[in-house]
Amino acid sequence: MKKKIFFGILGITILLASFVALSHFTKKDDVSKTNKLNVFVLSKSSSRVVVQDSNNLIYTFNNNDLDFDVGSQIVISYTGVLSNTSSLQKASIVSFSTVPVSEDYESIPEYSSDNGIFSQFYKLAKQKIDTLSLDDKIAQLLLVRYPGDNYIDELSKYNFGGFVFYENDFKDKSENDVKTMIGNLQKRARIPYLTAVDEEGGKVVRASSNPKLISSKFKSSKELYNSGGLSAIKEDTINKSDFLNNLGINLNLAPVVDVTTNSSDYMYDRSLGENTAATAEYAKTVIEASKKTHVSYTLKHFPGYGNNTDTHYNSSVDNRTYESIVRNDLPPFEAGIDALAENILVSHNIVKSMDANNPASLSPSVHNLLRGSLDYSGIITTDDLDMGAVSSIPNKTVKAILAGNDLIMVTNYKESFDEIKKAVNDGTISEKQINKLSLRILAWKYYKGMMFDIQK
Repeated sequence: MKKKIFFGILGITILLASFVALSHFTKKDDVSKTNKLNVFVLSKSSSRVVVQDSNNLIYTFNNNDLDFDVGSQIVISYTGVLSNTSSLQKASIVSFSTVPVSEDYESIPEYSSDNGIFSQFYKLAKQKIDTLSLDDKIAQLLLVRYPGDNYIDELSKYNFGGFVFYENDFKDKSENDVKTMIGNLQKRARIPYLTAVDEEGGKVVRASSNPKLISSKFKSSKELYNSGGLSAIKEDTINKSDFLNNLGINLNLAPVVDVTTNSSDYMYDRSLGENTAATAEYAKTVIEASKKTHVSYTLKHFPGYGNNTDTHYNSSVDNRTYESIVRNDLPPFEAGIDALAENILVSHNIVKSMDANNPASLSPSVHNLLRGSLDYSGIITTDDLDMGAVSSIPNKTVKAILAGNDLIMVTNYKESFDEIKKAVNDGTISEKQINKLSLRILAWKYYKGMMFDIQK
């Protein structure tokens, strides 16, 4: 009898704990707001209005003949309940008032979570933004796949946020060759570039694949963890960072914090291969260790890859329940955010329980989860928009901006740059929205010390 009572109490306790864990995410996903909300108008069509509040949550309403402009700061009055996860709100805007222009202009830093990780640097970033042209601000939003040394003069015409280097960019180069390649870029930069690689270890090693740069490739997280636990992970992060920093790399597009324990899953070889709790500790360890270095790290692939297929060539649909993703996939991201992660990369998977119509990288609902439930204030980066899963989507770069991304990873930089500029010129998005996003990118660069290290 005592055993039955004990196990009964234990079962109830576990159920309550699960309910509390899930409620952390569901409370913010369907909340009853007051009847007024201060918002920024992201976009507007004859049928839809898309707005963003001070917490960077994005809401889409029916347009009931509302007469305001894209880029306006307004206070809306609405009836109904707002949902962070709905692609279209059931609530209706009944009226609005416009915030005075002077107040709108001065409050720009508030649009970008100035209470967040980069809070000390928004004033400096704002001062810099005021000196930049529209073209410069647009280019800051693009993280461009490096097209090769032959393009360096053309690249210097832009003011890109940064470049991503792949294995071929390091192939057969000496340490001095790599330093020269990156140094020549930075010398031409009007604003210092983010210089990024996917140096995950194991299967994906862009720089350490070259034996001229280092004697052996960095090991996978799985191999490190199995041989030395979190201590080996910490040591590897510091060693990897020192190696990259010496070459001039300041951003690592790693670690992979997707939870998968099935060896047949596409992401298994790149993941830790352990359960949710162990993967969360891994994420925390990498981010904490990286803070002792000069290289920033990136949690990927939000909201968790699961058992989905490769999106480099085709789209992939995640059919798991929302509750399953919250329970199994989000804790590693939450642990990394708590450790002050600066950058999170969003996948191209279509997560049906969050948004059945858009890949995660282009979904406001997915970004609301990151900004809202996880209280994330850092940079949100897309996976490369030229990957097969999204490459054929019309106006994908503008859609990425309207979904809530800050940094857009692209290969075809001309197409993406022109698409954004056209959208600003025709009023699809406003220059104020470009200001908001480039403000966060510049605040990050100040946070990283980049703007102080390189004088222009």
